[in-house]
Amino acid sequence: MLLADGLEDAIIGVCRTAGQEDRVAYDVDKCIAILVERDGMEPYEARECLEANSFCAFVGDRTPVWIETL
Repeated sequence: MLLADGLEDAIIGVCRTAGQEDRVAYDVDKCIAILVERDGMEPYEARECLEANSFCAFVGDRTPVWIETL
């Protein structure tokens, strides 16, 4: 499984799907909170950063999963 550097505290589990590699699942709200606290970003900046650099990045079959809770 691939991990996103510095976002370990936002891991909420493992995504298992038939016929695919297991993938790490991250809580988007926790990721945003980490970037706000650690990097001093505003929440909208943190979301934009994640969207540009993480959510849309495909790094193979073990690409992390980004979960938004309802």
